Amino acid sequence: MSATTPRIRAARSEDESELWPLASALATSYRPTRDRFREILRGILAAPPATVLVADADGTVTGYVHVLTHEAFHADGAIGWVEELMVRPDRRGSGSGRALMSAAEQWAREHSDVAYMAVATRRADGFYRSIGFEDSATYFKKSFR
Repeated sequence: MSATTPRIRAARSEDESELWPLASALATSYRPTRDRFREILRGILAAPPATVLVADADGTVTGYVHVLTHEAFHADGAIGWVEELMVRPDRRGSGSGRALMSAAEQWAREHSDVAYMAVATRRADGFYRSIGFEDSATYFKKSFR
């Protein structure tokens, strides 16, 4: 596998040790705990309509995307939602993020008749624009912990 062409595959529970540092580095508002991360990962892997896909370069996880689908009245059907996308800093610009997003879109289309894909971001707007996303809404959050 070349450095610029990661293989995208479904995450497995044994990827946990490589996913944990990526997921914990992504967090800005909360500090995830390892035990809860493990529980959440197992739940996602066991219960679509969500999945985690990983970029695998020579047997090493270099990034992941957590994608799900859900029904929405305003879309007259399903939408795809990118909950998290993270690529190791040393692999950014290598095509991993694009490959993960392409696979996420494909997964969403295969699992639901999605009207569109959506994502909320404050750190990667340039990346999302470069792959065809456009500004659409403002993301609000109300914290409970």
